Amino acid sequence: MKNLARFGLMMVLPVALAALQQIKGVSAAGGPASGDSGTYRVLAPIESGNLLLFPVVRADDRSGGDTPFITLDEGLKSGEVEVTEAGKARGLVRPRGGNPDSQYRGDQVNTLVLVNHSKRPLLLLAGEIVTGGKQDRIIAKDRIVPAEADPIDLSVFCIEPGRWTESSATFGSSSKSTMGSFMVQPQVREKAMVDQDQQQVWNSVHGAITQMEVAAAPPASGASGGSSMGMLRHLGTTSYAKAMQDSAVNEKVDEAAAPVMKAREQVLAKLRDDHAVGVVVAVHGQIIWADLFANTDLLSRYWTKLVRSYAAESLTGDEEVRVAASTADAQHFLNSPSIGTENSQGEMGIYRYRELKSDGAETFVLESLLPGTGYDVHISKMKLRGEEQHASKPRPDNLPSWLRSHQYTPEIVR
Repeated sequence: MKNLARFGLMMVLPVALAALQQIKGVSAAGGPASGDSGTYRVLAPIESGNLLLFPVVRADDRSGGDTPFITLDEGLKSGEVEVTEAGKARGLVRPRGGNPDSQYRGDQVNTLVLVNHSKRPLLLLAGEIVTGGKQDRIIAKDRIVPAEADPIDLSVFCIEPGRWTESSATFGSSSKSTMGSFMVQPQVREKAMVDQDQQQVWNSVHGAITQMEVAAAPPASGASGGSSMGMLRHLGTTSYAKAMQDSAVNEKVDEAAAPVMKAREQVLAKLRDDHAVGVVVAVHGQIIWADLFANTDLLSRYWTKLVRSYAAESLTGDEEVRVAASTADAQHFLNSPSIGTENSQGEMGIYRYRELKSDGAETFVLESLLPGTGYDVHISKMKLRGEEQHASKPRPDNLPSWLRSHQYTPEIVR
């Protein structure tokens, strides 16, 4: 906690960062992040249950150079990254105008404090889970935190609407599974990244947990082939992380990811040999998502938690794959132009975060501006779900009164 005393210095950043905010028209010729439609090439898919994972390589077959970043999981495990409730910093921040309450008003649903003690910059991805404190949270947006930086105001979304009591003083990685940590599945990531609205995130978490309960239900007695569901398995939690840690749900996710994860080292070796830098994801035959990284090493370090998030998404619905997406479909998804508007934000000299809006899809690009970098670190592209699909998701009508009575607006980094 030694660096928390310097947190007040960061309060001047909004003024500087405001200059970086801009909304402008953009018409990209193709590709997820640039006008070069030949930047990426899609390979034949890896099949895993209802999942198709299409490895993506650079068209020049290069895997990219080394990157200096530490990940959230690595930082939390080593203790080099510290996350705490915003209210924990109160009293340690030098007050402005003689009123410490002008800095903090206690713990907040959509705000945490993060300190990067590491000598390396920290890479954060939207949808990564931190558990503990008064509620489990997810990172609201991709960003980079400089090495040995002052404490930052970290924007998050709650994924546990039923609790506001401290379970632990510190936050940790997300999963007790032997398969490692995880991030929320694409339908929840989409709400955090696109809608940027806490209620929408809660709605998607409620829907995901309901789907997990259905997926984890045992077959009905005497059902042939196990196709009929028996008594619904009530998980008894509003926490996405705790639902994922349920033994039956965890088993289902493991099962969905088994063809990839049981041969994890062989798959990763193949990805390295092919210089893969990302993956296009199809669930139930439909392409829904793509994650691309600066190099093969970063893809490898996020591989397990990404695959498990895709596997969780594949548990949704009971539809069978009718016409599976092809490699050409995945290539078209990556190459489809981003024509619409661009919203750019970030921190001068550290990172730029761009949101490219187009009809039916959105692309998010995290570019590092640190010395010696100047390249795209992570790109997410998602196929937006139709309004009728959004409307069909269950709403969390059983939220406690203290949550229903408050409207929270996430403080996205400016």
